[in-house]
Amino acid sequence: MARFYLIGFSVLLLFDTIAQCSFKLTAIHAQPLAMSVDWLMRVFTNPWIYISIAGYILTFFTWMTLLKKAPVGPAFAASHFEIVTVMIVSIWLFHEPITLYKLIGAILIISGILFLAVAEAKLTKQNSTV
Repeated sequence: MARFYLIGFSVLLLFDTIAQCSFKLTAIHAQPLAMSVDWLMRVFTNPWIYISIAGYILTFFTWMTLLKKAPVGPAFAASHFEIVTVMIVSIWLFHEPITLYKLIGAILIISGILFLAVAEAKLTKQNSTV
């Protein structure tokens, strides 16, 4: 079961990170922002928007598959690890700076996920011995 979670959440993070970064690439390539037909044409003729849409759809189906077996609390927390993966990819892809606040936020997210995972493991162990 641990292997299912590891693979499942890795795939979820991959799809979600691709979707988020593709959406940003769409926005960059569609500039300047203007509510006009020209702007809409720039958005919908850009391949990144379709990669983004596909990424969101794949993320949704991966998430639904994971929720069939994973406990909701830890799963919901773990799904927010994508904030950290998008931040890391954005540093490389978009040359975004890593600030102290981003670093602290990433550490807090990771710590929260780890604490929930440990708590869930202890609860599962307790329930199996009862």
